[in-house]
Amino acid sequence: MTTWPTDMPGLGWGADYNPEQWPEHVWAEDVELMRGAGVNLVSVGIFSWAKIEVSKGEYRFDWLDRVLDLLHAGGIRVDLATATAAPPPWLTTEYPEMLPVRADGVRLSHGSRQAYCPSSPIYRDRATALAAEMASHYRDHPALAAWHVGNEYACHVRRCYCDTCAASFRDWLSSRYTLDQLNDAWSTAFWSQGYTDWSQILPPRVTPTFSNPGHVLDYDRFQNDAILELYKAERDVLKMITPDVPVTTNFMVNWTFGALDYWKWAREVDFVSNDHYTESQSPDRHVELAMSADLVRGLAGGKPWLLMEHSTSAVNWQPRNIAKLPGEMRRHSFQHIARGADGALFFQWRQSRGGSERYHSAMVPHAGTDTKVYREVCQVGAELGQLPDVAGSTVDASVAVLFDWQSQWALGQSANPTADFDYFKHVFGYYQALWEAGVTVDFVAPGANLSAYSMVVVPAFHAVSDAHAAVVADYVAGGGHVVVTYLSGVADEHLRVRLGGYPGAFRDVLGVWSEEFFPLRQGEAASLTDGSTASLWTEHLHVRTADIVASYVDGPLPGVPAVTRNAFGNGVAWYVACDLDGSGLRRTVENALSGAGVTVSPAGIELVRRKGDVSWLFAVNHTDTDAQIEASGVDVLSGAQVSGRLTVRAGDVVVLREEV
Repeated sequence: MTTWPTDMPGLGWGADYNPEQWPEHVWAEDVELMRGAGVNLVSVGIFSWAKIEVSKGEYRFDWLDRVLDLLHAGGIRVDLATATAAPPPWLTTEYPEMLPVRADGVRLSHGSRQAYCPSSPIYRDRATALAAEMASHYRDHPALAAWHVGNEYACHVRRCYCDTCAASFRDWLSSRYTLDQLNDAWSTAFWSQGYTDWSQILPPRVTPTFSNPGHVLDYDRFQNDAILELYKAERDVLKMITPDVPVTTNFMVNWTFGALDYWKWAREVDFVSNDHYTESQSPDRHVELAMSADLVRGLAGGKPWLLMEHSTSAVNWQPRNIAKLPGEMRRHSFQHIARGADGALFFQWRQSRGGSERYHSAMVPHAGTDTKVYREVCQVGAELGQLPDVAGSTVDASVAVLFDWQSQWALGQSANPTADFDYFKHVFGYYQALWEAGVTVDFVAPGANLSAYSMVVVPAFHAVSDAHAAVVADYVAGGGHVVVTYLSGVADEHLRVRLGGYPGAFRDVLGVWSEEFFPLRQGEAASLTDGSTASLWTEHLHVRTADIVASYVDGPLPGVPAVTRNAFGNGVAWYVACDLDGSGLRRTVENALSGAGVTVSPAGIELVRRKGDVSWLFAVNHTDTDAQIEASGVDVLSGAQVSGRLTVRAGDVVVLREEV
């Protein structure tokens, strides 16, 4: 099985290419400009359903044939989309019942994209038919390197609540539970919700007050699976017709999105692809980018992955769409490559003249080629062309962070202890502490084998099965070190609270128990004996076998333990029972790293190694001052020999082929 776009020459560089937006005389110019910019891979046809299938069963490929022929003649490989991401008006007009329905019963209309219900047999039938036509028509085209199914699944319609989904949900449930088991799992004795027939079960639509937590979580799981089945239906058609062409779809592992459990999705693609856009106003946007890239590498099982989309400059959908500074796009591109991507593509090649994304930046801006953006595009394309041997190399890490989308869903529900908790921001806080300590991390799924890691961070692992809890306990007993944070272990996989005191599933390994949560009021803070402060969360914690590292000085729980450390078996388990401020979190993480034997080496700049036949050190300076590090080797981008000390200029990137 091929697990990477076929016949790719080194690292991928390119964009979504949407020639249907432009008159045909522009296409040849596009290909020449692509060649000049070092482009070797483009995604084509993502939003072209209406131009390919102009009415039911009437396909027109002549224009797309000419596009692919031009790209092939220019030496550019094609990640060809199935074009199913945006149903055309003729389809939704003829079959309005395929449109999605909100939780309040409003059926959404055509006029943007992703206008379909994931359970709709009509959409699925037409989408798989189009995929089959695409595969049959282009199976032998020499430009075809990979298939791109759909696009950013669930980006806009994260959940549908229509009657078709209701019927599918009941089938999904009945394959997993008996009615008695379901009533037990959902705790339906509360509020007289006991079900006596499958027909009584509906999606968690708008109700008079709070919905059933187990019901809502299972509906999230069902919708994740229903959307995944859509992808798999198209993939299977493609595999039947073009078995040697790899298939992917673009994930959205970033600060904006958490509606899909990508651990499940990653098993169904031939190679992992991701779209990433920074939060333009955040001063830490480069750190969040690094976290996203590391998480995508975890989804890829450590193998190379593809950055399918990022932006050359501003996007169009944030409250303030701030342009990237000179050199920022270059740094962002190299960050992704450093952390395991074997290609970096953009949305899109040529900036749209019309449509809702007309102010979204592109490789060729509205102003043309005599621009900062296009010059930087050409620079990075040329530099990646100097790094063909980096392709296929991997990133090693001795520390892992456990990431659980389903806990994110659970903690995002209403009627939790505080509405101020944000799962992604919580994980990001610990990731940033590790990043600032100079530690490269892997992300792992619940239940993953942890034995390769010196330390594992377990942030807000809330909805925990017995089996997944045992993996953490066995890892510590065998000599591992963990840092577990508040809201972990509290509930089982059905969101039933584990009785006997929080943190439930992890009480024994942590050597503590908590009798009550004490989330803080808005504007309230509590000081700790180590100088840290908490501003969101505290809890009434008791130690059994653990040592107290820090306690509260004031706030609602003066004298109560806040951070503990427990010897368990041959290992050590830390519990952080509050939200620590930045300096306190860094100090706690660095102490845990030191105890686990992990070297802390803050360099002030981003340093990541990829290893293959040789070692490649990527040094990215996000600051406005020069930095020096100890290193030896060849600066690949400049050709300079480095002996002992490497200077990385402010805002610059260095790729060093190290001497080992």
